[in-house]
Amino acid sequence: MTVIFADEILADYHQFYLADASGDFELPENWTAIALSQRVLAAAQALVFSTARNMKVPVRVELHEKPVAVPRDCDHAVAASLSTGGQLVVAGLSDYLPDAPRLSVPPGFLRVLVASFGLATLSADGMNGEDRYDVYLWPAPFSEMEVSRQWTEAAC
Repeated sequence: MTVIFADEILADYHQFYLADASGDFELPENWTAIALSQRVLAAAQALVFSTARNMKVPVRVELHEKPVAVPRDCDHAVAASLSTGGQLVVAGLSDYLPDAPRLSVPPGFLRVLVASFGLATLSADGMNGEDRYDVYLWPAPFSEMEVSRQWTEAAC
């Protein structure tokens, strides 16, 4: 396992994304009720993740050689596939793309597991909380999106 990114990202509009940096990607934008419950929008070369806060949030991205188990203590976990030419960009929606961090990864399909933690820790005004987002990557053939742990507000 290698940590390839660990920092805060401005989750403007409650979102940040991971996308192939080698091509012209388009961010998916259709937040249906299903997509909102899954907390992710997927396109061939981009994944957009929903966050609990519209603030800077901690994001950690790890590169693995093999599949990763869903962390037992996460509130929500969803996996999707992403096609890459060997470099990803991680950013918030309002970030200036040329300045966004680039992450070196194996080219081809990656499986991306996003685990959300601390979703029930938000203050009443939604400005403060201990939510964080861990992203695990590993080479794998394309596979459909799968929610393995579903967060619901009633769970808090």
